[in-house]
Amino acid sequence: MSKHHFLRRHPGEGTPMILAIVLVLLMLFCTVAEFSRVWIIAQGVKEAAQQAVISTINDNYDDVYHAVREGYAAGWYPDGTGRWDESVDTGDVYGQLASTLGLENTGSGYQKISNGNVEYTISGLSVELSNNALSSGQSKGYTAAVEIRLEVPVRFLGNLLPAAEMMLHTEAKYVPVF
Repeated sequence: MSKHHFLRRHPGEGTPMILAIVLVLLMLFCTVAEFSRVWIIAQGVKEAAQQAVISTINDNYDDVYHAVREGYAAGWYPDGTGRWDESVDTGDVYGQLASTLGLENTGSGYQKISNGNVEYTISGLSVELSNNALSSGQSKGYTAAVEIRLEVPVRFLGNLLPAAEMMLHTEAKYVPVF
């Protein structure tokens, strides 16, 4: 047998390599698609949380009026005896998120359920309002910060992997325009 006859290509030799390349590309596509799904969910929840925190700041607007009149934004009101009491309202962020995103309340948090499967869970809500001191003379703004824990189940090739967990932080600031 000659050396050249052995090195000659035979029909079908490349088939296993082509199948391996196709499978690798398919797995890569599945990975990118799952990452995109998790990212889109995180962005949607963060935008809904941003709407809720803006709503919380807007709900506190009526108590900020007295301080704005003095030239800075803060949540205080006169109690009628010559003293001022702090007035802040954390709002109903969970309620707004539940109505905006269509969430169901469970014991451990709020879940988005689609076709009988849990799409994501939000829990661990923290709302922090930052109020300016009365008669400070300077406005750092009247801010509300929301932090929420998002847990998204990750699926790959039909298997359920450990969930992707992240803390989403968003805030809004009220600053008087006039």
